[in-house]
Amino acid sequence: ESPQTTHYSVMDKDGGAVSVTTTINLAYGGGGSVDGAGFFLNNEMDDFSAKPGTPNAFGLIGGVANEIEPGKRPLSSMTPTIVQKDGEVVLVTGSPGGSTIITIVMQMVLNVIEFNMNIAEASVAPRVHHQWLPDVLMTEAGVSQDTLDILRARNFILPATPAGGGSPYSSTLGRTNSITHHDGIYYGFSDLRGLEYGVAGY
Repeated sequence: ESPQTTHYSVMDKDGGAVSVTTTINLAYGGGGSVDGAGFFLNNEMDDFSAKPGTPNAFGLIGGVANEIEPGKRPLSSMTPTIVQKDGEVVLVTGSPGGSTIITIVMQMVLNVIEFNMNIAEASVAPRVHHQWLPDVLMTEAGVSQDTLDILRARNFILPATPAGGGSPYSSTLGRTNSITHHDGIYYGFSDLRGLEYGVAGY
């Protein structure tokens, strides 16, 4: 079982929408499975701050507010998203990607809603990500050199980029799966950044 998160978006002919993000977290999750059910239990307990100030398995440094305590849920980056306008669903989206999920989904929503990109353009547009610690702005290949220069001039810390652009920390940021709906037509797009993607309609 690979260590990863899965996201899928669904809409039906009546405008019903579902956005689901689920994860096993690390390889084999928590190392246990449910007898006869055929799946592993995740180890999302790693999303708690086991020791505040110490990085978790993904390098995220947590604080006291995210300590393990009875009745609490761990901080999570999962961001399954449904956007409505005038009571109608106009965008269903989400992504895997650990700590990058929030910024990936935000960029997808901005690309569609604010920049009027179609769903394919919004999905393939180059992405950036910053998560406070480490204090580094991650970029994908495709972010223009003039944009990188402006970011450096504004004192963003960008790692030395390899030939072709992006950050050495991440060749890609997330894999959105999205649906838009307007003028009675549904448009689906599955991010091409992953090896496994697909869109289906009926």
